[in-house]
Amino acid sequence: MVVPVLNEEESLPLLYQRLTEVLTENNYRYEIIVVDDGSTDSSFDILQALQTEDERLRVVQFRRNYGQTAAFAAGFDRARGDVVITIDADLQNDPADIPALLAEMDEGYDVVSGWRVDRQDRFLDRRLPSMVANWMISWTTGVHLHDYGCSLKAYRREVLGDVQLYGELHRFLPALAHAAGGRVTEIPVSHYPRRFGKAKYGLSRTIKVFLDILAVRFLMSYSTRPIHIFGLLGLFSFLVGLALLSYLAVVRLFLLQPIGDRPLTLLGILLTMLGVQLITSGLLAELVVRTYYESQGKPIYTVRRELGAEGEAG
Repeated sequence: MVVPVLNEEESLPLLYQRLTEVLTENNYRYEIIVVDDGSTDSSFDILQALQTEDERLRVVQFRRNYGQTAAFAAGFDRARGDVVITIDADLQNDPADIPALLAEMDEGYDVVSGWRVDRQDRFLDRRLPSMVANWMISWTTGVHLHDYGCSLKAYRREVLGDVQLYGELHRFLPALAHAAGGRVTEIPVSHYPRRFGKAKYGLSRTIKVFLDILAVRFLMSYSTRPIHIFGLLGLFSFLVGLALLSYLAVVRLFLLQPIGDRPLTLLGILLTMLGVQLITSGLLAELVVRTYYESQGKPIYTVRRELGAEGEAG
């Protein structure tokens, strides 16, 4: 289990109780990795107290708030089980749905995503932006899910090993896993109104999601061959500019008309130069990609303390 936490002091004891009840009742071998993403309340103190009583609980505390993607990445880096399940700490997801996720994985899937069919959130600033984002992500990536934003998901660990997380790409994990060859599905799960605290996301997330979609589309299609997109755009720009300049050359040489004050002259020069720059950028991007794939990756987070397993004792 990987649980990102940000200022959830009231929810944590109840979440821990429900998780351990479900996991124990089903006789699962498990560990719970809770990542404190720079909480400013007493969340870490509560987790520290719980960890002293349960060696299966591991706690990672970030030095500051890095975001949910970094929290998931930290949990994935430390997970040792064959299957990794993620869940939010706000009690809106029900741990009782975990057996259903695992049962679906037994059918041969690599990623099983929760679908909040009866979502208990406000429509205007929560559900509506989510519906738009889900449609855009599904249309862009070709992986059609109803609910990319649901944190209750199950992954095979070997699939996660093929996915690099940074920025805010956690919501695109099913699409990224699919691009890495994983089989993806979704099942309906329960959803409850938030009992404590307040939501961490609002309408502003829609713009970020749109920008992330562009990044994910690029990563899925051109991350290992950026020259294809930069080169295509550059070649198109260069050819259009060259055609304009060729036309102007004919006008000047054969029709003897002045072209120095024509907007087409500036446009032709601009497009030709832009084409050369785009093609050059594509070649540089190819070098960057090769450097990236041939060098050792760096974590996108720094850890202040870690409790349990290979971290601090108690």
